[in-house]
Amino acid sequence: MSSFSTYLIGFIVLIIGLAIAAILLGVSPTWVTVGAIILIGIGIVSATTRTKPKDPQA
Repeated sequence: MSSFSTYLIGFIVLIIGLAIAAILLGVSPTWVTVGAIILIGIGIVSATTRTKPKDPQA
């Protein structure tokens, strides 16, 4: 399993935990969905930048 997929799986587990906590606190499901979509986007961007191979210096 690549480091990208490991990072993304961990981030998705975090999002699921936050979504469950928000629902238990009484947040509207609409806002939980919006927040989850935003966090998934942030997770993809950060996973891409953290796992991108470094460019060799000339």
